[in-house]
Amino acid sequence: MEHHEIRDQITIEDEQGNEKEYNVEALFDMKEQSYALLSADDETVLMRVEDDEDGQYLIGVTDDVEKKSILNAYEVAVEANPADETDLH
Repeated sequence: MEHHEIRDQITIEDEQGNEKEYNVEALFDMKEQSYALLSADDETVLMRVEDDEDGQYLIGVTDDVEKKSILNAYEVAVEANPADETDLH
């Protein structure tokens, strides 16, 4: 089932200063960390939400084992509670 509703969008600037718009597909907590699942075109990225005294910022999850573990747990949670899926966004 595809969702075609408008989601929150954010702009991310990479290390080279290039900006790209992403849709926020989900925000969720796992293992005492907050994560954002973002998508743009054919790309889906998982980022960790970090807090400091200046606010929140995103850090890319680059460890493939960590990324796979988090995404698998997220998928299981969504499948177990399909009615609650929109509450994760």
